[in-house]
Amino acid sequence: MHNCDICVIGGGIAGISAAAEMAATVTVVVCEAEDQPGYHATGRSAARFAQNYGPPVIRALSAASRSHFEHPPAGFTDVPLLLPGGEIFAAGPGQETALAEILAMGGDSLRPLSAQEMVDLQPLLRRNAVIGGAFEAGGDLDVHAVLEGYRRRLLARGGRILTGARVTALSGREGGWTVDTAAGVVQAAHIVNAAGAWGDRIAELAGATPLGLVPKRRTALTLDLPDRPVDPAWPMVVDAEERIYFKPEAGRLLVSPADETPSPPCDAQPEELDIAIAIDRLEALTTVKAHRIIQKWAGLRTFLPDKAPAVGPDPEIEGFYWLVGQGGYGIQTAPAMARVAAAMVLDQAVEPVLDPWIPALAPSRFRTDT
Repeated sequence: MHNCDICVIGGGIAGISAAAEMAATVTVVVCEAEDQPGYHATGRSAARFAQNYGPPVIRALSAASRSHFEHPPAGFTDVPLLLPGGEIFAAGPGQETALAEILAMGGDSLRPLSAQEMVDLQPLLRRNAVIGGAFEAGGDLDVHAVLEGYRRRLLARGGRILTGARVTALSGREGGWTVDTAAGVVQAAHIVNAAGAWGDRIAELAGATPLGLVPKRRTALTLDLPDRPVDPAWPMVVDAEERIYFKPEAGRLLVSPADETPSPPCDAQPEELDIAIAIDRLEALTTVKAHRIIQKWAGLRTFLPDKAPAVGPDPEIEGFYWLVGQGGYGIQTAPAMARVAAAMVLDQAVEPVLDPWIPALAPSRFRTDT
Protein backbone atom coordinates (compact mmCIF):
# COMPACT_ATOMS: atom_id res chain seq x y z
CA MET A 1 0.00 0.00 0.00
CA HIS A 2 1.32 3.41 -1.01
CA ASN A 3 -0.26 6.53 0.46
CA CYS A 4 0.22 9.97 -1.04
CA ASP A 5 -1.43 13.27 -1.77
CA ILE A 6 -1.14 12.96 -5.56
CA CYS A 7 -1.03 9.86 -7.75
CA VAL A 8 0.25 10.60 -11.25
CA ILE A 9 -0.68 7.92 -13.78
CA GLY A 10 1.92 7.86 -16.55
CA GLY A 11 5.70 8.10 -16.34
CA GLY A 12 6.48 9.90 -19.58
CA ILE A 13 7.91 13.40 -19.62
CA ALA A 14 4.52 14.97 -18.83
CA GLY A 15 3.88 12.86 -15.75
CA ILE A 16 7.43 12.89 -14.39
CA SER A 17 7.90 16.65 -14.83
CA ALA A 18 4.55 17.54 -13.24
CA ALA A 19 5.21 15.13 -10.39
CA ALA A 20 8.61 16.71 -9.78
CA GLU A 21 7.03 20.17 -9.56
CA MET A 22 4.29 19.06 -7.17
CA ALA A 23 6.67 17.07 -4.97
CA ALA A 24 8.13 20.33 -3.68
CA THR A 25 5.08 20.73 -1.43
CA VAL A 26 3.08 17.45 -1.39
CA THR A 27 3.69 13.70 -1.47
CA VAL A 28 3.57 12.18 -4.96
CA VAL A 29 3.59 8.66 -6.40
CA VAL A 30 3.97 8.06 -10.16
CA CYS A 31 2.50 4.85 -11.61
CA GLU A 32 4.19 3.79 -14.85
CA ALA A 33 2.88 0.72 -16.69
CA GLU A 34 6.22 -0.15 -18.31
CA ASP A 35 9.47 -1.20 -16.69
CA GLN A 36 11.03 2.23 -17.16
CA PRO A 37 9.80 5.84 -17.42
CA GLY A 38 9.57 7.38 -20.88
CA TYR A 39 9.29 4.09 -22.78
CA HIS A 40 6.67 5.15 -25.32
CA ALA A 41 6.27 8.65 -26.87
CA THR A 42 8.96 10.33 -24.75
CA GLY A 43 11.70 7.87 -25.66
CA ARG A 44 10.84 8.00 -29.38
CA SER A 45 10.74 11.76 -29.82
CA ALA A 46 12.68 13.57 -32.55
CA ALA A 47 13.92 15.75 -29.69
CA ARG A 48 13.73 19.13 -31.37
CA PHE A 49 13.08 22.55 -29.87
CA ALA A 50 11.24 24.68 -32.43
CA GLN A 51 9.47 27.63 -30.88
CA ASN A 52 7.37 28.27 -34.01
CA TYR A 53 6.03 24.72 -34.16
CA GLY A 54 2.38 24.10 -33.34
CA PRO A 55 -0.78 26.09 -32.53
CA PRO A 56 -0.60 29.37 -30.56
CA VAL A 57 -1.01 27.81 -27.12
CA ILE A 58 1.86 25.40 -27.85
CA ARG A 59 4.05 28.29 -28.94
CA ALA A 60 3.31 30.09 -25.70
CA LEU A 61 4.21 27.01 -23.65
CA SER A 62 7.38 26.47 -25.68
CA ALA A 63 8.48 30.08 -25.21
CA ALA A 64 7.90 29.78 -21.46
CA SER A 65 9.93 26.54 -21.37
CA ARG A 66 12.97 27.81 -23.24
CA SER A 67 14.79 29.31 -20.26
CA HIS A 68 14.66 25.97 -18.44
CA PHE A 69 16.48 24.29 -21.32
CA GLU A 70 19.00 27.09 -21.82
CA HIS A 71 19.65 27.67 -18.10
CA PRO A 72 18.65 24.55 -16.13
CA PRO A 73 18.18 24.83 -12.36
CA ALA A 74 21.22 24.03 -10.26
CA GLY A 75 21.72 20.29 -9.93
CA PHE A 76 19.22 19.43 -12.65
CA THR A 77 21.75 18.13 -15.17
CA ASP A 78 25.46 17.65 -15.79
CA VAL A 79 25.13 18.07 -19.57
CA PRO A 80 23.56 20.72 -21.81
CA LEU A 81 19.85 20.18 -22.40
CA LEU A 82 19.65 22.24 -25.59
CA LEU A 83 22.32 22.00 -28.26
CA PRO A 84 22.40 24.93 -30.71
CA GLY A 85 21.16 24.28 -34.19
CA GLY A 86 18.92 25.57 -36.92
CA GLU A 87 15.82 24.55 -38.76
CA ILE A 88 14.83 25.19 -42.37
CA PHE A 89 11.22 25.21 -43.51
CA ALA A 90 11.55 24.21 -47.16
CA ALA A 91 8.97 25.09 -49.80
CA GLY A 92 8.79 23.44 -53.19
CA PRO A 93 6.81 24.44 -56.27
CA GLY A 94 3.17 24.95 -55.31
CA GLN A 95 3.90 25.52 -51.62
CA GLU A 96 4.11 29.32 -51.78
CA THR A 97 1.00 29.76 -49.62
CA ALA A 98 2.24 27.36 -46.97
CA LEU A 99 5.58 29.19 -46.79
CA ALA A 100 3.83 32.57 -46.51
CA GLU A 101 1.77 31.28 -43.59
CA ILE A 102 4.88 30.00 -41.82
CA LEU A 103 6.65 33.34 -42.23
CA ALA A 104 3.59 35.26 -41.05
CA MET A 105 3.24 33.18 -37.87
CA GLY A 106 6.95 33.15 -37.09
CA GLY A 107 7.44 36.91 -37.10
CA ASP A 108 10.93 38.17 -36.36
CA SER A 109 12.22 34.76 -35.27
CA LEU A 110 12.13 33.47 -38.86
CA ARG A 111 14.45 34.60 -41.62
CA PRO A 112 13.34 34.18 -45.26
CA LEU A 113 15.70 32.16 -47.43
CA SER A 114 16.20 31.98 -51.16
CA ALA A 115 16.49 28.58 -52.78
CA GLN A 116 20.25 28.99 -53.14
CA GLU A 117 20.65 30.05 -49.51
CA MET A 118 18.83 26.89 -48.49
CA VAL A 119 21.15 24.69 -50.51
CA ASP A 120 24.15 26.52 -49.08
CA LEU A 121 22.92 25.73 -45.56
CA GLN A 122 21.83 22.18 -46.32
CA PRO A 123 23.75 20.81 -49.34
CA LEU A 124 21.64 17.66 -49.50
CA LEU A 125 18.70 19.65 -50.86
CA ARG A 126 17.97 19.29 -54.55
CA ARG A 127 18.18 22.80 -56.04
CA ASN A 128 15.27 22.35 -58.44
CA ALA A 129 13.06 20.90 -55.68
CA VAL A 130 12.91 24.09 -53.61
CA ILE A 131 11.78 27.63 -54.36
CA GLY A 132 12.49 29.24 -51.01
CA GLY A 133 12.15 28.79 -47.32
CA ALA A 134 12.63 30.13 -43.84
CA PHE A 135 15.31 29.65 -41.19
CA GLU A 136 14.76 29.47 -37.45
CA ALA A 137 17.40 29.20 -34.75
CA GLY A 138 16.45 26.22 -32.61
CA GLY A 139 18.29 23.17 -31.42
CA ASP A 140 18.20 19.55 -30.38
CA LEU A 141 17.00 18.60 -26.93
CA ASP A 142 18.70 15.84 -24.96
CA VAL A 143 15.52 13.94 -24.09
CA HIS A 144 17.27 11.51 -21.75
CA ALA A 145 18.88 14.37 -19.81
CA VAL A 146 15.57 16.26 -19.55
CA LEU A 147 13.66 13.21 -18.32
CA GLU A 148 16.48 12.18 -15.99
CA GLY A 149 16.69 15.69 -14.55
CA TYR A 150 13.02 15.65 -13.62
CA ARG A 151 13.27 12.08 -12.33
CA ARG A 152 16.13 13.01 -10.02
CA ARG A 153 14.32 16.14 -8.87
CA LEU A 154 11.20 14.09 -8.09
CA LEU A 155 13.13 11.53 -6.06
CA ALA A 156 15.16 14.19 -4.26
CA ARG A 157 11.90 15.80 -3.15
CA GLY A 158 10.61 12.54 -1.70
CA GLY A 159 8.49 11.42 -4.65
CA ARG A 160 8.24 7.78 -5.69
CA ILE A 161 8.03 6.04 -9.07
CA LEU A 162 6.38 2.65 -9.38
CA THR A 163 7.32 0.84 -12.58
CA GLY A 164 5.46 -2.18 -13.92
CA ALA A 165 2.45 -0.52 -12.31
CA ARG A 166 -0.25 -0.75 -14.96
CA VAL A 167 -3.50 0.60 -13.51
CA THR A 168 -6.25 -2.03 -13.40
CA ALA A 169 -8.92 -0.22 -11.40
CA LEU A 170 -9.72 3.22 -10.00
CA SER A 171 -12.29 3.87 -7.31
CA GLY A 172 -13.20 7.17 -5.77
CA ARG A 173 -14.04 7.48 -2.15
CA GLU A 174 -14.86 10.38 0.09
CA GLY A 175 -11.74 12.48 0.20
CA GLY A 176 -9.65 10.42 -2.19
CA TRP A 177 -8.95 7.57 -4.58
CA THR A 178 -7.84 3.96 -4.51
CA VAL A 179 -5.64 3.01 -7.46
CA ASP A 180 -5.15 -0.70 -8.09
CA THR A 181 -2.01 -1.48 -10.08
CA ALA A 182 0.08 -4.49 -10.98
CA ALA A 183 2.67 -3.22 -8.48
CA GLY A 184 0.34 -2.67 -5.55
CA VAL A 185 -2.37 -0.32 -4.34
CA VAL A 186 -2.01 3.46 -4.15
CA GLN A 187 -4.29 5.65 -2.08
CA ALA A 188 -4.28 9.33 -2.97
CA ALA A 189 -6.31 12.47 -2.50
CA HIS A 190 -6.03 13.41 -6.19
CA ILE A 191 -5.34 11.69 -9.51
CA VAL A 192 -3.39 13.25 -12.38
CA ASN A 193 -4.06 11.45 -15.65
CA ALA A 194 -0.82 11.71 -17.66
CA ALA A 195 -1.30 8.38 -19.43
CA GLY A 196 -0.73 9.65 -22.98
CA ALA A 197 -2.36 7.41 -25.57
CA TRP A 198 -4.10 5.53 -22.75
CA GLY A 199 -5.56 8.71 -21.23
CA ASP A 200 -9.17 8.09 -22.19
CA ARG A 201 -8.97 4.52 -20.87
CA ILE A 202 -7.79 5.81 -17.51
CA ALA A 203 -10.64 8.32 -17.52
CA GLU A 204 -13.17 5.55 -18.07
CA LEU A 205 -11.74 3.61 -15.12
CA ALA A 206 -12.30 6.73 -13.01
CA GLY A 207 -15.85 7.23 -14.27
CA ALA A 208 -14.91 10.35 -16.22
CA THR A 209 -16.06 11.12 -19.76
CA PRO A 210 -13.28 10.57 -22.34
CA LEU A 211 -12.05 13.69 -24.13
CA GLY A 212 -11.62 12.09 -27.57
CA LEU A 213 -7.88 11.43 -27.57
CA VAL A 214 -6.56 10.09 -30.88
CA PRO A 215 -3.15 8.38 -30.84
CA LYS A 216 -1.40 8.75 -34.19
CA ARG A 217 1.57 6.72 -35.35
CA ARG A 218 4.69 8.52 -36.50
CA THR A 219 7.49 6.67 -38.26
CA ALA A 220 11.21 7.40 -38.31
CA LEU A 221 14.36 5.81 -39.65
CA THR A 222 18.07 6.47 -39.73
CA LEU A 223 20.40 5.84 -42.64
CA ASP A 224 24.00 6.29 -43.67
CA LEU A 225 24.93 8.41 -46.66
CA PRO A 226 26.88 6.40 -49.23
CA ASP A 227 29.16 9.15 -50.47
CA ARG A 228 29.70 11.63 -47.63
CA PRO A 229 29.64 11.92 -43.84
CA VAL A 230 26.64 13.49 -42.12
CA ASP A 231 27.64 16.92 -40.85
CA PRO A 232 26.24 17.46 -37.33
CA ALA A 233 26.08 21.21 -38.06
CA TRP A 234 23.52 20.75 -40.84
CA PRO A 235 20.12 22.25 -39.95
CA MET A 236 17.00 20.18 -39.70
CA VAL A 237 14.79 20.45 -42.79
CA VAL A 238 10.99 20.40 -42.56
CA ASP A 239 8.79 20.42 -45.65
CA ALA A 240 6.53 23.52 -45.65
CA GLU A 241 3.47 21.27 -45.54
CA GLU A 242 5.18 18.89 -43.07
CA ARG A 243 5.19 15.92 -45.42
CA ILE A 244 8.77 15.01 -44.48
CA TYR A 245 11.57 16.12 -42.20
CA PHE A 246 15.17 15.06 -41.79
CA LYS A 247 18.13 16.01 -39.60
CA PRO A 248 21.57 14.82 -38.47
CA GLU A 249 21.37 12.24 -35.71
CA ALA A 250 24.44 10.65 -34.10
CA GLY A 251 26.42 10.56 -37.34
CA ARG A 252 23.48 9.43 -39.46
CA LEU A 253 20.48 11.02 -41.12
CA LEU A 254 17.15 10.75 -39.29
CA VAL A 255 14.17 10.85 -41.65
CA SER A 256 10.41 10.83 -41.04
CA PRO A 257 7.48 11.03 -43.46
CA ALA A 258 5.66 13.03 -40.75
CA ASP A 259 2.87 10.49 -40.86
CA GLU A 260 -0.14 10.79 -38.56
CA THR A 261 -1.94 7.46 -38.85
CA PRO A 262 -4.66 6.89 -36.21
CA SER A 263 -3.82 3.94 -34.01
CA PRO A 264 -5.12 2.24 -30.90
CA PRO A 265 -2.91 2.71 -27.83
CA CYS A 266 -0.08 0.23 -28.27
CA ASP A 267 3.66 -0.32 -28.51
CA ALA A 268 3.79 1.21 -32.00
CA GLN A 269 5.84 -0.44 -34.73
CA PRO A 270 6.80 0.96 -38.17
CA GLU A 271 4.90 -0.07 -41.28
CA GLU A 272 6.86 -0.85 -44.44
CA LEU A 273 4.64 1.44 -46.52
CA ASP A 274 5.50 4.42 -44.29
CA ILE A 275 9.21 3.60 -44.57
CA ALA A 276 8.87 3.52 -48.37
CA ILE A 277 7.01 6.84 -48.38
CA ALA A 278 9.74 8.43 -46.25
CA ILE A 279 12.46 7.28 -48.65
CA ASP A 280 10.49 8.40 -51.72
CA ARG A 281 9.93 11.88 -50.31
CA LEU A 282 13.54 12.17 -49.17
CA GLU A 283 14.88 11.27 -52.60
CA ALA A 284 12.48 13.74 -54.28
CA LEU A 285 13.60 16.61 -52.03
CA THR A 286 17.31 15.81 -51.83
CA THR A 287 20.14 14.20 -53.78
CA VAL A 288 20.28 11.34 -51.27
CA LYS A 289 19.94 7.77 -52.48
CA ALA A 290 18.83 5.73 -49.50
CA HIS A 291 20.91 2.58 -49.89
CA ARG A 292 21.02 1.26 -46.31
CA ILE A 293 18.55 1.79 -43.49
CA ILE A 294 20.24 1.40 -40.13
CA GLN A 295 17.26 1.58 -37.80
CA LYS A 296 13.50 2.13 -38.04
CA TRP A 297 10.87 2.69 -35.39
CA ALA A 298 7.50 4.30 -34.67
CA GLY A 299 5.88 6.09 -31.78
CA LEU A 300 2.46 7.45 -30.89
CA ARG A 301 1.73 11.17 -30.74
CA THR A 302 -1.63 11.68 -29.07
CA PHE A 303 -3.92 14.54 -30.07
CA LEU A 304 -7.17 16.14 -28.99
CA PRO A 305 -9.54 17.53 -31.65
CA ASP A 306 -8.09 21.06 -31.55
CA LYS A 307 -4.45 19.87 -31.37
CA ALA A 308 -3.96 21.56 -27.96
CA PRO A 309 -3.33 19.67 -24.70
CA ALA A 310 -5.81 19.26 -21.87
CA VAL A 311 -4.39 20.41 -18.55
CA GLY A 312 -6.55 20.87 -15.49
CA PRO A 313 -9.49 19.49 -13.50
CA ASP A 314 -12.16 17.29 -14.98
CA PRO A 315 -15.44 19.24 -15.05
CA GLU A 316 -17.41 16.31 -13.58
CA ILE A 317 -15.16 14.16 -11.39
CA GLU A 318 -13.76 15.81 -8.29
CA GLY A 319 -10.08 15.21 -7.64
CA PHE A 320 -9.39 13.96 -11.18
CA TYR A 321 -7.02 16.06 -13.31
CA TRP A 322 -6.00 15.77 -16.96
CA LEU A 323 -2.50 16.19 -18.40
CA VAL A 324 -2.81 14.70 -21.90
CA GLY A 325 -2.85 15.47 -25.61
CA GLN A 326 0.66 16.88 -25.98
CA GLY A 327 0.92 15.58 -29.55
CA GLY A 328 4.44 16.06 -30.86
CA TYR A 329 5.18 18.94 -28.50
CA GLY A 330 5.52 17.19 -25.14
CA ILE A 331 9.26 17.52 -24.65
CA GLN A 332 9.68 21.13 -25.69
CA THR A 333 6.69 22.30 -23.60
CA ALA A 334 7.31 20.10 -20.55
CA PRO A 335 8.74 22.72 -18.15
CA ALA A 336 5.91 25.20 -18.62
CA MET A 337 3.19 22.55 -18.81
CA ALA A 338 4.46 20.95 -15.60
CA ARG A 339 4.25 24.28 -13.78
CA VAL A 340 0.72 24.88 -15.06
CA ALA A 341 -0.41 21.40 -14.06
CA ALA A 342 1.12 21.71 -10.60
CA ALA A 343 -0.51 25.10 -10.05
CA MET A 344 -3.93 23.75 -11.00
CA VAL A 345 -3.72 20.61 -8.87
CA LEU A 346 -2.38 22.52 -5.87
CA ASP A 347 -4.81 25.43 -6.35
CA GLN A 348 -2.02 27.96 -6.84
CA ALA A 349 -1.77 30.95 -9.16
CA VAL A 350 -0.56 30.25 -12.67
CA GLU A 351 2.35 32.43 -13.76
CA PRO A 352 1.08 35.61 -15.50
CA VAL A 353 2.59 34.85 -18.92
CA LEU A 354 0.65 31.58 -19.11
CA ASP A 355 -2.55 32.50 -17.27
CA PRO A 356 -4.30 33.85 -20.41
CA TRP A 357 -3.91 30.43 -22.04
CA ILE A 358 -5.70 28.46 -19.32
CA PRO A 359 -9.07 28.44 -21.17
CA ALA A 360 -7.33 26.97 -24.24
CA LEU A 361 -6.01 24.12 -22.06
CA ALA A 362 -9.12 23.48 -19.94
CA PRO A 363 -10.58 19.96 -20.31
CA SER A 364 -14.05 21.52 -19.98
CA ARG A 365 -13.69 23.10 -23.45
CA PHE A 366 -14.85 19.81 -24.96
CA ARG A 367 -18.06 19.66 -22.94
CA THR A 368 -20.95 21.54 -24.50
CA ASP A 369 -22.92 21.45 -21.25
CA THR A 370 -20.22 23.15 -19.11
